[in-house]
Amino acid sequence: MRTAIRFGLPLMAAAGLAIVIPAAAPAAGAKPHVCSGKLGNPGVLHGTYKSGVIVRGACAVNSGPAKVIGTVTVTKGSAFAAAFGLNDKTHKGHSNLTVTGNVVVGKGATAVLGCKVNKNGSGFACIDDPHPHKPTLSGTATIKGGLVEHAPLGVVVHNSTIDGNWSETGGGGGVNCNPTGPFKKFGSPVFSGIEDSTVEGNLTINGMKTCWVGVARVKIEGNATFNNNELADPDGIEIVLNHIAGNLACAGNSHPAGAPAGAQPVWDSGDLSQNLYPRTPQPNTVAGTRAGQCQLASPTTQGGALGPGPF
Repeated sequence: MRTAIRFGLPLMAAAGLAIVIPAAAPAAGAKPHVCSGKLGNPGVLHGTYKSGVIVRGACAVNSGPAKVIGTVTVTKGSAFAAAFGLNDKTHKGHSNLTVTGNVVVGKGATAVLGCKVNKNGSGFACIDDPHPHKPTLSGTATIKGGLVEHAPLGVVVHNSTIDGNWSETGGGGGVNCNPTGPFKKFGSPVFSGIEDSTVEGNLTINGMKTCWVGVARVKIEGNATFNNNELADPDGIEIVLNHIAGNLACAGNSHPAGAPAGAQPVWDSGDLSQNLYPRTPQPNTVAGTRAGQCQLASPTTQGGALGPGPF
């Protein structure tokens, strides 16, 4: 499986859309806090922000818990990272993020939320883990609203809870696996994904042009929809080991002309080596119906047929 760890070092700040009403509204007339900086010297969120937050440039949650009442808006081309395990300011305690409203990621922007590495090596190491090859830290993000993404560069979420919908429409770094923007700092291809997390609403990823998309070990209480995404990586979109309470639908997902033999636009299996094949089945649990490209299991050997089991 193409995880963030497999792509290299972790990033640094490096279906129906329902807008969820924040649990607590900001005071009338109050202006959102602006968190700004550069990738090498990001602004920092810590403590409580009562009127929302606007991210301009680069912003990190690395100095203890941060709570935002209202909306976090990651503006065009900006980067927001809440994937730190420690309080790197005091060197005591841990960092995490809570947002009572939505997190909105704008055009060309990047967001990295939460971090955790599983015993089998899957997952995403915290940016500040002192042992990145044998990581032990974890960090969480809790979004009481939804995660709304309007043509972002890439959004990477681990070990997090989203009470509303995940909606990603358009964006990506183009149909290639070239490092771009914040991804370039660590030589990682541009990608989007969510792992080891919970989405209480629907998960929708439509119209992206990027290297790779991954959705793994996620509890989705609504529907999961993947439409009209074009992927450069032969693994395309890996949708594995998820528990989906609603329906799973995939349509119009594709590779560019000249993709390697055996490439599939969607997969419910993981590759066992750096090669595309052979693969190990990692089917999803779906309470509703499976439709389109996500009906039958993807091939486990090159030239093999779909199925016979469900995706």
